[in-house]
Amino acid sequence: MSIYAKLTQLSITLPPVAAPAAAYVPFVKTGKLVFLSGHLAKKDGKVWVGQFGKNISTEDGKAAARAIAIDLIGTLHAAVGDLNRIKRIVKLMSLVNSTGDFTEQHLVTNGASELFGEIFGDKGAHARSAFGVAQIPLGACVEIELIAEVE
Repeated sequence: MSIYAKLTQLSITLPPVAAPAAAYVPFVKTGKLVFLSGHLAKKDGKVWVGQFGKNISTEDGKAAARAIAIDLIGTLHAAVGDLNRIKRIVKLMSLVNSTGDFTEQHLVTNGASELFGEIFGDKGAHARSAFGVAQIPLGACVEIELIAEVE
């Protein structure tokens, strides 16, 4: 099944690439790799603000990470033109806005990881880092960046 058929089956519509909020570009291609800049969690079109361990649950965080994954896939589509050309999702790096005693960053990040597996199958299995941080730009609860390999 093509990636686009899978997206349709899951009722996912890819968003357009968001304009950068500072001095960077949304993606960089070099050789067979595509590096996507960090994407912030959004809810209802606005930055999804919150800090884990204080005012947002792990389950809400999984939903935020899943929403970021959809935005990342939209940017990846813009970068490569055809998602069926993706050979592998290589790595995700997730920054989770957390209090010092919150320890479920990996579970929050699963929201994105699971969606990449669902959409890309074996090509979606990736290396990953999930960090707890004291703050993310604009107070976002999660930020995720991605590296992919193109055929």
